This record gives sequence, structure tokens and C-alpha cells, in this order.
Amino acid sequence: MIFFDHNATTPVDERVLEVMLPFFSRFYANPSSLYKLARLSRSAIDTAREQVAQLVNARPEQVIFTSGGTEANNLALKGCLSNAKIITSAFEHPSILQSGIAELVGVTEQGYIDQHSLAQFNQQFDLASFMLVNNETGVIQDIASISNIMKQRGVLMHTDAVQAAGKIPVDFQALGVDLMSLSSHKIYGPKGCGALITSTGQLKKPLLTGGGQEAGLRAGTENVPAIVGFGKAAELACVELEARRQHCFQLKTHLEQQLLDFPEIRVFAKESNRVANTVQFGVQNCVGEMLLMLLDRQNIAVSSGSACASNEQSASHVLLAMEVEENLAKSAIRVSLGKDNTLDEVDYFVQKLRQILTGLSC
Repeated sequence: MIFFDHNATTPVDERVLEVMLPFFSRFYANPSSLYKLARLSRSAIDTAREQVAQLVNARPEQVIFTSGGTEANNLALKGCLSNAKIITSAFEHPSILQSGIAELVGVTEQGYIDQHSLAQFNQQFDLASFMLVNNETGVIQDIASISNIMKQRGVLMHTDAVQAAGKIPVDFQALGVDLMSLSSHKIYGPKGCGALITSTGQLKKPLLTGGGQEAGLRAGTENVPAIVGFGKAAELACVELEARRQHCFQLKTHLEQQLLDFPEIRVFAKESNRVANTVQFGVQNCVGEMLLMLLDRQNIAVSSGSACASNEQSASHVLLAMEVEENLAKSAIRVSLGKDNTLDEVDYFVQKLRQILTGLSC
């Protein structure tokens, strides 16, 4: 299988799995207990907290481990203020858009938050949430500038950095945000683990109660193997960031050059500032889900958009917000490359795509 869906998930790095395995068997104690075996688990969590903090230039005590990016987003939006008025954009992940958002700010056809519209927004709100990198188009938002606008209005700022970490340098301090969501399985770590990075004192109440774990902000016995894996994945992402970026950029450039030969294909947000691994394109007069299945028969895994919205039959909300025509938006295919993909795989994909589009009326 040629796996071109790394924005949906990544395979666990073998080096990550290696450090996780002992915590399934030898070091199995509950880290909240006091004896030596439990202290080993607690120490491993502390190390992971430091590794995740280093990836985004935060302090270890600012890292709250969660079950993933979705829980981190929910904790950010629901844990700061009671009945908070929240503003976000139509580009966001479903875990943001379905959390009771009242207001949506304007967006541009190039895939950016309309900062002028945001600055002119005349309603009062308490919390803003904007993703750093879009999971479909790969467009990188200028979160530092948006955070500055929010600070001038006295508004708390959250960013969903799930698709940014491990792909671009992410600096919690420099971005000027109060809260940041991360996910392990987007950076070659295990599923079922994420983190919310938070400025001191911003979170007032947990989503889950019943224990004092994570400074009282996330109750429940810690998933030690997953947290250890997340920490190792963060460490590797930090060390290998530039090498991975350059590798994926080479693959993406090669792919997009070949896609220019297809008159029926339009690459979305092509001229925008995007992460190195993501290409989303539409095919005129084609249904994206059918094309996805035909590629799957050729052992190529791609996506028609966000995996978290894959059961929905409507066109991508991200592309519709960018004013992409609905039929073209419904044809969208997302290729998200990873550190282990090759140029030969890209060539094979283009070859099979050409055969499919030549041989079928989509």
C-alpha cells in the first residue's frame, strides 16, 4: 500500500514503539501510586512532558496530556470560561466547529483568515480559536498576527496546531497564544494521546473529573505507554524537522509539476503558504469519493478531505468557505505525504491517476 494520507494519521515510528513496549508489560504500575514501580511510570511521564514542551518551546508544566487533539480542542474551548462567546473560522476542525461556536470570521479564497474582517468585527467575544495549519489545504495561518489582534481586544487565543507540529517550527511563546492543541498520531506517535499547552491559570475547569491527574485538569489514570510514545515522537520530530520538511517538499514539488499536465485538475491554494507535505486538488466533472476508491484498488491510500468528516456526503466545508464551486469541491482529493514516501511512489500515483482519468468518465 502506498500511503498518502499522513494528515489523517501516521504510522508509529519503530523507535517510538521500542520505547513504548516496556510500559505495556514490565513497567505497568499506576503512576499515581507511591512505590518504586509506580515512580518509574511517573518519571517516564515527566520525561515525555519535557519532550513535548521542547517541540513547541513551552515549559513542561504547561503541557496537559489528553486523549488526542479533539479532547485538547474541547478542553480549550470549554475549560477557560463559563458560557464564553467564541469566535473562529469556517476552516476549523469539526471538534472546534461543533463545540457551540457562535461567530465565524470571514475567510479568503486563498485559504487565509481575513484579518481585516477580524479586526473590524464589532461584537464582543471572550475566546478566539484558529488553526495554525489547515488539515485539508495545508495553508499556514499567520497566528502571531491574529494573536496580536486578540490581545488588543483582551481576548484569549487558542490555536489548533495538530497539523503544524512536526511539519513547521512551532513556538508557543512566539505565537503569543494562550492555548495550543497537539496530537501524537500526527507526528509518528501512537493514537489516543494528545496535549493542550496552556498559559498558567487560563484553564478554570476540567472536562473530566474524579482525580487529581494533570494538575487536576484532566482526571483519569494516565495512558503511560501512549504518553511515552508521544514524548519520543516529539523528540524525533524536533531533531528531524528540517530533514522531513525538505524531503516532503521535494515530493510535493515533483507531484505538483506533474499535475500541471492534467487540464482537468485544479490544485487548491497553490500559491498560498502551505506546509511541505500537503496537496489538495479537484478534478472537473469527477466525484472525489469514487476517485478515492479507484485509487484504493491500485493500493494507493489518499483522502477526500478530513478523516474526521469522512462520513459526511457534502462537499468540504473548507473549500466551500474558499468559494470553490460545489461540484469541484466534491471532487477534492488530498494527498498528504510522509517522511518514508518516495519519488517512485509519487510517479506511480500519477501514472495510475492518469489511467483512471483517461479510461473513465468521472
